Amino acid sequence: MSETTAETLQYRFDGPEDAPVLVIGPSLGTSWHMWDRQISELIKHWRVFRFDLPGHGGAPAHPATAVGELADRLLATLDGLGVQRFGYAGCSLGGAIGADLALRHPHRVASLALVASSARFGSADEFRQRGVIVRTNGLEPMARSAPERWFTPGFAAAQPAIVEWAVQMVRTTDPGCYIAACEALAAFDIRTALGRIGVPTLVLVGAEDQVTGPGDARTLVAGIPDARLALVPGASHLAPVEQPGAVTDLLLTHFSAAWQDTQAAIPAPSFAPRISAPVLPVAEITAATTRPADPSQERADSYPQGMRIRREVLGDAHVDGVLAASDDFTDDFQELVTRYAWGEVWSREGLDRRTRSTVTLTALVASGHLEGLAAHVSAALRNGLTPAEIREVLLQTAVYCGIPAASAAFTIARSVIQAETTPPA
Repeated sequence: MSETTAETLQYRFDGPEDAPVLVIGPSLGTSWHMWDRQISELIKHWRVFRFDLPGHGGAPAHPATAVGELADRLLATLDGLGVQRFGYAGCSLGGAIGADLALRHPHRVASLALVASSARFGSADEFRQRGVIVRTNGLEPMARSAPERWFTPGFAAAQPAIVEWAVQMVRTTDPGCYIAACEALAAFDIRTALGRIGVPTLVLVGAEDQVTGPGDARTLVAGIPDARLALVPGASHLAPVEQPGAVTDLLLTHFSAAWQDTQAAIPAPSFAPRISAPVLPVAEITAATTRPADPSQERADSYPQGMRIRREVLGDAHVDGVLAASDDFTDDFQELVTRYAWGEVWSREGLDRRTRSTVTLTALVASGHLEGLAAHVSAALRNGLTPAEIREVLLQTAVYCGIPAASAAFTIARSVIQAETTPPA
C-alpha cells in the first residue's frame, strides 16, 4: 500500500519482489480491484503494480484534468519506488495512460496492452456533458447506468452481485475527481500520433463493447506499427471482469511473447501459455493508415487555439452547426470570431473559464442579445458553474440590468439547464 500526494498515486504491489514489474491501470469509475481476477495468474510471472485513479477506491481526491498529468503522477510514483522499466496494461482511461506513456516515455515501457481503449473516446461533448450531470446530480446517475455500459445483458442478469459491486465502485468515487477524469478523456486525442508508438502492443476489446468497441480497437491497430488485435466474445467494456480467463490468457501470451527487453534490466519470462477454451479471441494485424493533414494548422497561430477553445466551451455540436450554416458571405466573420474572441481573449490567463462565463452571461442579458444566451448557459455548465450559481448571476443581472431582460433570461436558462442536467433515461 502507499501514502499518496498530489503528485503521486495510491498503489499496491503483488507478486515476488525479484520479478519484472507489470503495471496495470483501471478504468474511469473503478478501482484496482477490477483486476482482482487476473492477479493470481499474473503474479506467477511478474511483480504486479496496481494503482487507483485520484478519488477512486478511497484514494485521496487530488483531481487531474489531463491524461498526461495522470501519466506523470504514475511515473513519479514508480520513480519513487525505483521502477524504471515495466510492462503496462490498462483498461479504458487506464489504457489512455499507457498510450501516453508509450508516446512520451517509450524507454520506460517494455510492452503495452490497451484494453477497451481508444485513440479518441467518443466525443468531447459526451464527456463534458457527463461532467455537467455529475456536478448537478452527483454520481448516482453514472452508477445506475454503469451496468449497461460495462456488461452484456446476459452477464448482468446472471451475476447481480458482481454488478452491484461494480456500481458501488462508482458510488464511492469522489465526484470532483470523476469530473476531472471526464475532462481528461474529453481532451484526449492521439489519432495522428499512433504511428509513433513503437512498443509491441496488444489491443484487446470485448466483441459486444458499446463504449469503445471493435471499431475503436481497429483504429488503434491500424495506426500502431507493431500491434495485434484480440477480440473477446461474450464481453462488453469491462472485459477483465466479464471474461477473466480469456483476458488473463491473452495478457500472459502477449507479455511473454512481446516482452523482449534488449536491456538486461528486465528479463523475459520463459513460458508460452495457451488460450483457454472455449474462448477463441481473434488476432489480426492491419496496415497503418495515413490521415490527411488538418487544414486549420496552416492558419495563423491563434486560429487553431481559438477553434479548440470554442469547441471545448460551446461543444462540437454547436460549433459544427454554426460552421455548417456559414457561407462565403459569413466565413470571414466566423474566422474573426474564432481567431480573436476565442483564440486571443478566451485563451488569456487573467480569468478562468468559470469567471469568463459569468461575465458573458451578464453581458448578454445586459445588452439584450438573448439569442446567444442558450449556448452560453450550456457553456457555463461545462465551465463548472452550477445551476444555483447561474441562478445567482441572473438574479444579479435583474437588479442591475432590468427585470424584463432577466425574466426572459431565466426562461431560456431554465430550459437549457433542465436539458443539460437531466440524466439519460
